[in-house]
Amino acid sequence: DMSPSSPIGVATTYKVPFTSEDGLNSGLIDTVRATPDTCTDDFSRLTILPYLSPMKQPYLLVFLALLSLLTACSQQTGTADCGNGEATASAETIEWKMVTTWPRDFPGLGTGANYLAKIIGEMSGGRLTVKVYGGNELVPPFEVFDAVQRGTAEMGHGGAYYWKGKIPASPFFSTVPFGLTGAELNGWFYHGGGLDVYHEAYEPFGVIPYPIGNSGTQMGGWFNKEINSVNDLQGLKMRIPGFGGEVLKKVGGTPVNIPGAELFTALQNGTIDATEWVGPMNDLAFGLFRAARYYYYPGWHEPGTALEAIINREAFNALPADLQSIVVIACKASNMDMYADFEARNGEALKTLVEEHGVELRPFPDEVLAELKRASREIIEEQARADEMSAKVWASLSSYMERVKGSTAIGSQYFVNRR
Repeated sequence: DMSPSSPIGVATTYKVPFTSEDGLNSGLIDTVRATPDTCTDDFSRLTILPYLSPMKQPYLLVFLALLSLLTACSQQTGTADCGNGEATASAETIEWKMVTTWPRDFPGLGTGANYLAKIIGEMSGGRLTVKVYGGNELVPPFEVFDAVQRGTAEMGHGGAYYWKGKIPASPFFSTVPFGLTGAELNGWFYHGGGLDVYHEAYEPFGVIPYPIGNSGTQMGGWFNKEINSVNDLQGLKMRIPGFGGEVLKKVGGTPVNIPGAELFTALQNGTIDATEWVGPMNDLAFGLFRAARYYYYPGWHEPGTALEAIINREAFNALPADLQSIVVIACKASNMDMYADFEARNGEALKTLVEEHGVELRPFPDEVLAELKRASREIIEEQARADEMSAKVWASLSSYMERVKGSTAIGSQYFVNRR
């Protein structure tokens, strides 16, 4: 009986009985499974017990030849029949495309997309490969969602707040002004019900979202004039997406949403008066210090910004179960890796901006932050009243924030302020 009694890929020794026609010679053949993805055996390690006479050895050679032929056939087909009618995983290679909202290889964000594609390929043993396209290489940055929804690409890499026009609740999954930090947001996603409402909000569009990174607390932005009071925000044209843009509008400013690759030119030629982007690492890479003088903090509008992978549901459902799990786990690993990357590199980048480029760091005045916080709560409550899904997401997120803010206050927040 050659049917396996242990998992495929585990080295297993079988003793196969052999008896000659005249019954005078008999023995046991030791065979060792050596091929990890088939049910066939490698007979290169062969021992016969007891001795077979030269006259009887041809029987054994015929037996081995037949089994070797079966082994070769199985390896050529790429699948193996295990004797129960089921086949092991096919060696077929599946190729996906990933479109992003970022410039190719842009630090933290573009490289985060590359990392996600890389580990999916490695974890799947090359069975699922993902080709990454930077913004405008296959589709424009703000058409990433549409491209994944219609199947032009199987994956997208961007920020949830870019899709507010399609999914009013989407900004909640990026960040909320004066809301959760990056660490708290991950707690909400994975252990506070956030991932459930995230999937529910995107379900009607045929895409599946996952958090795949976090920038940590961002900077307040680059300004060509000082912000000393709320009045200085009146008429200010500033690139700022999501809820932050709506808050700026409420206090008298003019929000503008343009792709990151266009920020420097827009700030330099006066199309905008100010811009937020991410933080020191990315802002240094874009050279924004050459177009604006003042660098304000904190990023009240993005206290812990999650980045997003979206996956075409039909393409995902067509994957074998093991590849589905690999994609999900790879997204989780990418989330951790990007967050760590920002934490590690922002400090050195900030030092470079200040010491080598003479950037002037400025805190927003308390009066300005207080007004922005008041306006933020009004905007969020208005959104929750206007959209049923937004109300559901905000109820989940705000409830979680209430549960954790006490421990944050006496834990990491209290400690860091005294370190």
